[in-house]
Amino acid sequence: MRADLTERVLRGLYSAALYILAPITLYHLIWRGFRQRAYFQRWNERYASYPTIAVEAPLWLHAVSVGEVNAAAPLVTRLLRDHPGLRLVVTTITPTGSERVQALWGDAVVHVYLPYDLPGAVSRFLEHFRPALALIVETELWPNLLFGCRDRGIPSYILNARLSARSLRGYRVLGPLIRRALRSVHLVAAQSDEDGKRFARLGAQPERVVVTGNLKFDTLPVDNTDFVREFRAHRGSGPTWIAASTHEDEEAAVLDAHRAVLKAHPDALLLWAPRHPERFRAVALHAAEAGFAVATRSEQRWPRPGTQVFVVDTLGELARFYACARIAFVGGSLQPVGGHNLLEPAATGTAILSGPHLHNFADIAKRLREADAMRVVDDAAGLGAALLELFADEAMRERMAANAQHLLQAGRGALERTMALIEPALPK
Repeated sequence: MRADLTERVLRGLYSAALYILAPITLYHLIWRGFRQRAYFQRWNERYASYPTIAVEAPLWLHAVSVGEVNAAAPLVTRLLRDHPGLRLVVTTITPTGSERVQALWGDAVVHVYLPYDLPGAVSRFLEHFRPALALIVETELWPNLLFGCRDRGIPSYILNARLSARSLRGYRVLGPLIRRALRSVHLVAAQSDEDGKRFARLGAQPERVVVTGNLKFDTLPVDNTDFVREFRAHRGSGPTWIAASTHEDEEAAVLDAHRAVLKAHPDALLLWAPRHPERFRAVALHAAEAGFAVATRSEQRWPRPGTQVFVVDTLGELARFYACARIAFVGGSLQPVGGHNLLEPAATGTAILSGPHLHNFADIAKRLREADAMRVVDDAAGLGAALLELFADEAMRERMAANAQHLLQAGRGALERTMALIEPALPK
């Protein structure tokens, strides 16, 4: 009884704080909307106010944004194949995640934004879709959502679960509440031993933590041959590298590194795919103001001979452009963001460079480095020097790329292990 009372008090304080802060969510949507117009749309879903009658979707999967959607892609595709009559709702938080869901599965799934973790919104969401099973991808720990599933008898699974040391420290601010919420989770399918141990330290029941590996290893390879052929028909055969998923504070470093490359290779091309769509126009302007000849995917479609910077300002094409480059720098790593998906360039046979901040992908980064499949640089000068070294040494590039692909192949199996865990719980 004491535990129940403690939980009610903690939930009450947490929920009261969220309701007090609720007006800030509107300011946040407006602020993001000025940078990315899609944030001005579908506000009703953010508060679980739906214009249609309740629609049952027995299976619910949540993936916060593009990276998580891509991680879940093998699993969702397998579920749609093996259970064609199963109705599936997929939630995201970001518009880019929404667009990725639409691009991958179209009308085969229902998509809405996940509502804020307000008790009323959570209740309306669960009542509207009435899921029989909740699958949460990676690290989305919303207490009211997890308690709402428990109180309605909905088993919740955290799949492809990862928890960095930094995230563990952050969640401890709500430690007593998070511990109780995690105890309600039916199963945590962790990416690695370390992730599993951190979830247990945060409050998950150790007997309900299983290491299944990373679903991103099971992403099916895509044949980009025709795309690369068309790219090279327009571009030519000059040295090409890509800066992918970069953040604002990394942009100057990318341009400095490209200047260094151009001094040695005047015909070199930088493909540039910023992490956030609101930076597409900004990086194109930044590069042009710095004196580079700039083209963009949305306007010119292809780089031409003489183009020095080509901005990939479209969504869903990053893997294709990875395949067009000899070397890939994966951003979010020169500044302490924690890095982004290192397996995408590995899958396309592109040599990989990264900054030192990789706590979000610590296990994958460690394995890539141990396999001599990735190089880590500290700053713009280090990035420029590494690019020049790899452009000059084709054998080294090919060895790194081959090592990465061997590691990718050896890491497969998380999809089968995950399916074996959730199959018995899938609604019939």
